[in-house]
Amino acid sequence: METDSLERFSPVARHLLAVLACALMTAICLLLRGVFDITNIAMLMLLPVVFVAARLGRGPAILASFVTVGLFDFFFVPPQLSFAVSDVQYLVIFAVMLAVSLFISHLTASLKASARDARQREQRSQALYSLARTLAGTMSADEAVAAVVRFVREQAGGEARLFVPDVDDKVREFPRNTGPLSMDRFLTIEAVYLGGDAVGASATVNLDGSCLVLPLVGSTRRRGVLFVAAHAGDDHLYELRSMLEAVASLTAIALERLHFVDIAQASQLETEAERLRSSILSSISHDIRTPLTVLFGQADALALAGSHLDDQEREAARAIRDQAGRLHEMVDKLLDMARLQAGKVNLRKEWQPIDEVIGASIQLLGDALREHPVTVTLAPELPLVAIDAVLMERVCCNLLENAAKYSPPATPITVTITNAAPSLVVEVRDQGPGFPPGGLKRVFHLFERGTAESSAPGVGLGLAICRAIVEAHGGTIDASNPPEGGACVRFSLLCGQAPQLEPEPSDPAEAQP
Repeated sequence: METDSLERFSPVARHLLAVLACALMTAICLLLRGVFDITNIAMLMLLPVVFVAARLGRGPAILASFVTVGLFDFFFVPPQLSFAVSDVQYLVIFAVMLAVSLFISHLTASLKASARDARQREQRSQALYSLARTLAGTMSADEAVAAVVRFVREQAGGEARLFVPDVDDKVREFPRNTGPLSMDRFLTIEAVYLGGDAVGASATVNLDGSCLVLPLVGSTRRRGVLFVAAHAGDDHLYELRSMLEAVASLTAIALERLHFVDIAQASQLETEAERLRSSILSSISHDIRTPLTVLFGQADALALAGSHLDDQEREAARAIRDQAGRLHEMVDKLLDMARLQAGKVNLRKEWQPIDEVIGASIQLLGDALREHPVTVTLAPELPLVAIDAVLMERVCCNLLENAAKYSPPATPITVTITNAAPSLVVEVRDQGPGFPPGGLKRVFHLFERGTAESSAPGVGLGLAICRAIVEAHGGTIDASNPPEGGACVRFSLLCGQAPQLEPEPSDPAEAQP
C-alpha cells in the first residue's frame, strides 16, 4: 500500500509545511508582481491551499487558507507591508478569497479521504476474495482456522479465536486454548452461539469497542462463534464490523462444507464396507453350508450309533453334533442377512393375527424357553396386519431367543401387544442386565453384541436381521433399558385396512341360489 502523507509527518510538521508552502508561493508571486495584476496574484495564492489540502490534510489546509489571505494582504494590497486596507473593496476580495480557500480545502480533503477509503475497501475486498478462495480449498478445519486467524491479524490488526460446539453442544475453543478468557466474555460467546433473545438471531456483540463476538451461521445450524479481540489500546474493531461479519460468514460456510464432506466420505466408506461385508458373508456362507451339513449328519449318525462306541465317545459325538447344529444356525443367519441386504427377499404378505405368529414362535423355541416363563399380554380387539408370517416369525424367534439367552434362568419374559393406531406395537422384555447405555443404537448393526465379553453364544446378527425384516415391512424397531431393569425391544407395524370378511351362512340351504 502506498504510504499516505498524513502518515509520514506529525501534525506539527504538517502545519509547518503548510506555512512553508504559502511562503514559497508568496515569494514566487513577488517575483511576478510586475507581470500580473493583483487579481491574478490572488488566484495564484490559492494554489498552495489546493496543494496542502491534497497532500497534508484538512487541518493544514484551513491554516493555509488564513495564512494565504494574510500574506496577500501584507505583501500585495496597498499599503504594502502592512495589514491596513486602503480600500473597503479589498475586504470583499479577502472574504471571497478566504471562502474559496476554505471550500477548496474542504472539497480536496473530502475527495482525498474518499479516494483513500475506496482504496481501503478495494484492498479489503481483494483480501476477502483471497480468503474465500483459500477457505474453499482447505481440507481440514485446522487449515480454515489458521487462514482466518492470519487474515484478521493482517487486515484488522486483531487476534481471532474460534469456538465450536462439542458432542454435547457446548462451545469450546478450536483447535486449542490460546489463552485465558474472562467469564463474562465466555458467557457472551455462549449466548451468541445459542442465539438467545438477548443477542438476537444473528447479532454481532460489541464488547467495549475492543472485542467483537460474531456467530458462525450456516445453512442448517450455527457452526460456532468467532471472537475477535483488538490489541491493547486499540478500539477500532467496530469500524470493521462489516468486514469481520463477512469473515464470519465465509468461516461458517467453510466449516459446514468440511462437515458435509466428512459425512459424505464416512457414508461412502460405510456403504463400501457393507457391500464388501455382504459379498464375503454370501460367499463364505454358501461355501461353509455344504461341509457343515455333512459334519452335522456324520456327528448325528455317530451319536445314534450302536454299541461299538463307549459312553465317552458317544458323548463326544453328541457334543460335535450340537456344536455343528449351532454353527449351522449361525450360517443360516448369515445367509438370511446376505439375502436381506441384497434385496432378494420377496415378501409374501398376508393378513395375519400377530398373536398367532408369536404363539408359533414360542412353540418353535420350546427348549430355548424351557427355563423362562413367557407371558403374552394382548390388547383387546387387535387388528390384522399384512405381514410375511415366516419372516415375522423369525423376528419373534430372534427376540425371544435373545431375551432367554441374556437373562438369568427362571426369570420371566414378557411380550406385550398394543394397538397404537395406526400401528401395532410389540414389546419383548426380559429381566437381564440390559443393553450397554451408550450402545442402544448400535445393537442393530451387523456383528454387534450387547456385551463383547459375554459367554452367551452368537455372532451379533439376530437384531440386525430383525431390523432388516421389520423395515422391509415398513415398520420401525428400537431398543431401550426400562427404569425397572432388564432390556426391551419394541417394533411397530402399520395396521392398514384389512379386508372385510362376509359372515358364513348358518344354514347351507340359504347359500343356494
